[in-house]
This record gives sequence, structure tokens and C-alpha cells, in this order.
Amino acid sequence: MTAIEFNQQLLSYQNPLKYFALKLTADNEDAEDLLQETFLKALKYKDKFQEKTNLKAWLYTIMKNTFINNYRRAVRKRTIIDNTADDYFVNSTKKESPISPVSEYNYKEIVKTIDELNDECRIPFKMHNEGYKYKEIADELDMPIGTVKSRIFLARKKLTSALKDYA
Repeated sequence: MTAIEFNQQLLSYQNPLKYFALKLTADNEDAEDLLQETFLKALKYKDKFQEKTNLKAWLYTIMKNTFINNYRRAVRKRTIIDNTADDYFVNSTKKESPISPVSEYNYKEIVKTIDELNDECRIPFKMHNEGYKYKEIADELDMPIGTVKSRIFLARKKLTSALKDYA
């Protein structure tokens, strides 16, 4: 395949690739950037493309991998490494705001409502909120997973009705 034929085929996939880029990024400018980056990589590595294979699939793969790599790079940029002995990773956002008195009051009221739940529902609910998986909660409390799920569901239902002002 000559360079001109390759370029013509490449341009024939511009619209489908643009739609795919929009699906990935959900932003018009980012989609344009992703499309340009995909075309640039395709032109740079056209010698890696094997003739009589699916060019469209190759381009979609380049675009998908480029998007994933850009996303991972952006996540790494937002991660701050604390060089203490334990090497903690702290994710920070630029939009941090101080806790307002109203939100502090709301938080205390929500915690108070949770604490008013009976132990059957409160303990599994709190454990689930702390990040324990259903299986871990079931093992810790020595009960079936179905019971754990049921009690967490009941706790949510009770909290939803008790805190309907926050919905």
C-alpha cells in the first residue's frame, strides 16, 4: 500500500473515529485532540500496520490505548507521594473547600441517625460503609451473606426515611 493510499484510507475513517473519541472523552475539544493524536500515531507507525488486515480496527485500538494512557497519566499527576517511611499515596483535588458549619451539622445529624439504628442493621451497615465486602462482614459477624445484604438494605431504607430532608 502506498503512502497516498494509506493516507486516503486513514482520512476515510475520520468521522467514525471522531464519534468514538466523543464517546470516550465526552468533550468535543478532547475528542479532537484524541483524534489528532491517533492520526499522528497511525502515520508515525504506519510501517507497523500489516497490509490486508483491518485498518479501522487498528485505528480504534490506537485511539482506545491512547485514551487509556492519557487517563492513567492524568491520574498519576493528581497523586501526591509523601516520602515518609510508609510511602503513603494521597489523592488530592484542586477543588477542596473548608467544611462549612452547615455541612458539619448535617454530618453530625446523619451520624446520630445511623447510631440510632438497632445493632442488627447498624453494625453491618457501618462495616459496609468502612469498605468491608459482604463476605468479610458475614465472616466477622458469623452470619449468611444474604442476611448481611438484607440488613444493609434495611438500614439504608430506614436511613432514607429518617433523613428524607437530605434527599
